Amino acid sequence: MNLFHPKLLDSFKGYNGALLSKDILAGITVGVVALPLAMAFAIASGLKPEAGLFTAIIAGGLISILGGSRVQIGGPAGAFIVIVYGIVEHYGLANLLLATAMSGVFLFLMGLFRLGTLIRFIPVAVIIGFTNGIAVLIGLSQVKEFFGLQITKMPAEFFQAIQTLYAAADTVNPNALMLSMGSLALLISWRAFQKHLGYLSHIPGTVIAMAAATIVTSVFNLPIDTIGSRFGGIPSGLPSFEWIPISWGTAQFVIVPAITLALLGAIESLLCARIADGLIHDRHESNQELMAQGIANVVSPFFGGMPATGTIARTVTNIQSGASTPIAGIVHSITLLVIILFGAPLAKDIPLASLAAILMFVAWNMGEWRKFADLKQFRLPYRLTMLSVFFLTIILDLTVAIQVGLLLAFITFIYRISSLSRYESASASDFPELEQHRGNIAAFRIYGAIFFGAVKILERIENELPSKVLVLDLKNVIYIDVSGMDALLELEEVCKNRGIKLIVCGLAHQPNEMAVRGGLLERLPADCIYPDLYHGVAAAASQKTS
Repeated sequence: MNLFHPKLLDSFKGYNGALLSKDILAGITVGVVALPLAMAFAIASGLKPEAGLFTAIIAGGLISILGGSRVQIGGPAGAFIVIVYGIVEHYGLANLLLATAMSGVFLFLMGLFRLGTLIRFIPVAVIIGFTNGIAVLIGLSQVKEFFGLQITKMPAEFFQAIQTLYAAADTVNPNALMLSMGSLALLISWRAFQKHLGYLSHIPGTVIAMAAATIVTSVFNLPIDTIGSRFGGIPSGLPSFEWIPISWGTAQFVIVPAITLALLGAIESLLCARIADGLIHDRHESNQELMAQGIANVVSPFFGGMPATGTIARTVTNIQSGASTPIAGIVHSITLLVIILFGAPLAKDIPLASLAAILMFVAWNMGEWRKFADLKQFRLPYRLTMLSVFFLTIILDLTVAIQVGLLLAFITFIYRISSLSRYESASASDFPELEQHRGNIAAFRIYGAIFFGAVKILERIENELPSKVLVLDLKNVIYIDVSGMDALLELEEVCKNRGIKLIVCGLAHQPNEMAVRGGLLERLPADCIYPDLYHGVAAAASQKTS
């Protein structure tokens, strides 16, 4: 298998005009859907709206050209809002661009070293916890624009943000509130009745809401913030290349944010690709996808872009619109480029209140709130992990939340696996020799894994040692780690010091390899190693009687 092999190269087998037409139509549809979202994500992240558009065009195009999924759409995502806003707040825009490029390097290396499959090992409880936490933070970040509050700068920290919103509660703009509530009502209604709208059902509700709010704002000249009043509109030209100043003095401060961006980007993109696989009955190349995401995030900042990843809503829209190859993703980028080249002047009247309503709608839909309602069905460790990650994401930091979540999941896993590892005495009814030599010979079957979390098994056996021969059946042991092998060697040493003969049976596969590497087989004579417990007990009885 080639190390670098984009899915695009395999998409032209059997490709024809009919498939091309579907890809073009799907790409145009997704491009229109991405227009309000890209701007809204950028504004919510503390950036200018064009940062989101440039990211969708450049990074989105590169992800489709180089990616490992046939239908995934890349671009700015809601999951990044909180992190990007925090980086801009604490480190500045220049360091955000640097952190984004560094995260791209990390993503590419993850794919290059074939680490894509490791992302699947992140527990579902951790993913749900931080996804719902991010959704809450996105909603909180849009309260200012939703109500039209007079706040100069929203702080990045949760409690400070709550305090700032509370202090400005008496500055509500009724016009902004009515417009945002109307936009939200339109989004919900459009979603509910979309199947009954005939041809209009192909038009995304976000575009309808944005267009309607823009027309109302322009016609009635409402005194609310718009893209034009806040940012001066968006440029109607191609993004220009600008070199990012790079130095170790600044890079070292954004290593942790860059790792956070890379980890979140990897999780989001591969989750999105897995969802797409289920919808189109295909299988993506996770490592190729990571390398494509890495390249896109390295290139995008040099054109003023923000972090990019796979986007679930736009990917699902792409599939539902008939896309079958990465051509649709490329067309989506071209569509956005055409829109800003020829329609940029129209963007100045887009009200920020409407974009806030759109983001609140997106935040609600990205959260898996039903999982919280079903928490009582799960075990306490699962609930504790999910809720810890959820609250830590909101109150502290996503990085801390994921670290704590993984630690809790790790401890839970070790506890459960260690509880599955056990030992039992061989039955005297199966081995009559043991009854004849009770106290002199003891035989134990060990089940599960002998690892650092289960070495207590051998410690318990040490407390039940016979006077002459100990027989251990390791046939049902599936794994032994270094700590487990050390415990076995220690048991062998104890037996040797007490004059007890140790017989080992059933070594195979990984446990046998570990016994060879650990030196256990070198310590034991040839007459102390047998293929199964039957031969081991028979040898122990004959040696005892001889």
